[in-house]
Amino acid sequence: MSASQEIAYLLHSRGVARELGAWVVGLAFGREGRSLAFGLGDGSVHVADARAPAGDWLRVEAHKGAVLALCADVAEGVLTGGDDGRLARVTPAGQVEEVAGFGRKWVEHVAAHESGVRAAAVAKAVHVLDAKGQALKSLPHPSTLAGLAFDAKGKRVAASHYNGASLWFVAAREDKPRLLEWKGSHHAIAIHPEGTHVVTAMQENALHGWRLADGQHMRMSGYPAKTHSLSFSAKGRWLATSGAESVVLWPFFGGGPMGKAPTELAGGDSVLCTRVACHPQHEMVAAGFEDGLVLLADIASGRVLPIAPPGRGAVSALGWNANGALLAFGTEQGFAALLDLSKK
Repeated sequence: MSASQEIAYLLHSRGVARELGAWVVGLAFGREGRSLAFGLGDGSVHVADARAPAGDWLRVEAHKGAVLALCADVAEGVLTGGDDGRLARVTPAGQVEEVAGFGRKWVEHVAAHESGVRAAAVAKAVHVLDAKGQALKSLPHPSTLAGLAFDAKGKRVAASHYNGASLWFVAAREDKPRLLEWKGSHHAIAIHPEGTHVVTAMQENALHGWRLADGQHMRMSGYPAKTHSLSFSAKGRWLATSGAESVVLWPFFGGGPMGKAPTELAGGDSVLCTRVACHPQHEMVAAGFEDGLVLLADIASGRVLPIAPPGRGAVSALGWNANGALLAFGTEQGFAALLDLSKK
């Protein structure tokens, strides 16, 4: 597909693009429904009006150094973490507000939930804050944290680290984690939408999972490269992953994924998939590749819809808005785009 010059990519007809000038570390749509923010490796955050993306995009200097993490904040705008030790909020209007400072320690992972709780991974601790920025608690871990995620209800927060992951109840009176143990380095982390499983990506080109009901281990291997991106489908039937020359989807139904082979979509060009993002409502997955190609695949039929052509750097950020009408992506070379995929 990447060699073809005749494919009608939707970016040309339904997209707006910008050259932002630095590595796009992450992106997020604001929960208020009108903003989209891209966090860059030069410390800047670029804010677009998702309702009128062809207008000017605001550039704000959020961090003195690199943006290391970015997510939608609890109500509007985005939450960012940087290597300047700051946890910041960027509003839809482009205002930067410091939420918390951690000295010289990097804020490497951030998460927020619409219920009003935020979390920041700093060295070996997860700092939990409320919607006003008030510190609620600090949760210690045995080693440096490499991944962070809230469950769908915002009641639990999970963090990955060396030799496994830790799962905490945010509102618990006594902070004692459930330890999910497995030897090795664990990085990206995801919690099943129904809260039944936790899955991490590991250093040795494999995934590891835990079924929380009984603690059963699940090992998903065979990747040619490390997995950096995990995304559960809307109802949790599939886990989409990067790290192969196709989009690899593991079944989480009918007793899976143990004992079942994964489904592979949109492969065949010997180019690694770098980012995946499942549609928030339908069983479809957007995928970005190492050569800059972006596509949308229907899981049931395997049908592929080309979104953006290759040639602008590896896709490093990818995400949907809440209703799945808008798709945005960014690359390592600083190219960023927003597409309207709603019916017209």
